[in-house]
Amino acid sequence: MAVILITGGARSGKSTRAEARARSFAGQPVYIATAEALDGEMQERIARHRARRGTDWIEREVPLDLVPALRATDGGGARLVDCLTLWLSNLMHAGRNWEHEVNALAATLFNLKSPVVLVTNEVGLGIVPDNALARSFRDAAGIMNQIIAGVADEVEFVVAGLPMKLK
Repeated sequence: MAVILITGGARSGKSTRAEARARSFAGQPVYIATAEALDGEMQERIARHRARRGTDWIEREVPLDLVPALRATDGGGARLVDCLTLWLSNLMHAGRNWEHEVNALAATLFNLKSPVVLVTNEVGLGIVPDNALARSFRDAAGIMNQIIAGVADEVEFVVAGLPMKLK
């Protein structure tokens, strides 16, 4: 079993890289989407991702309950979670205890049989946000990324479509 974390900035090529990594394992890959199509722009984004991936994926839409989804899909092909930062945003918006959820995810990753490829955004490389909500999200994302990177077997940072192995 492998846990692979792929991080980088917006439009860096993270998802394309993660799809290739997930496909490299045996079995039919499972795409676990954390995004919700709440507006036209997000609907278009989701459609572009689906078109690029093709039809060989099993798809699950999981905006909040990621740990149960990983357990339910274990034992088959690799799972691709795209993405942890949207999942974090969903948890915070729903008023859920994100720290508890992230720690539960980290603990669960140790006990899975099938590979998991996780995509996340590195949001802490830019300027300090000008409002408390944005700073809170940036800080939570940084903490989440550190926790998941700590349990991952491999960590890659993608810049301009080029992956750099960090771990």
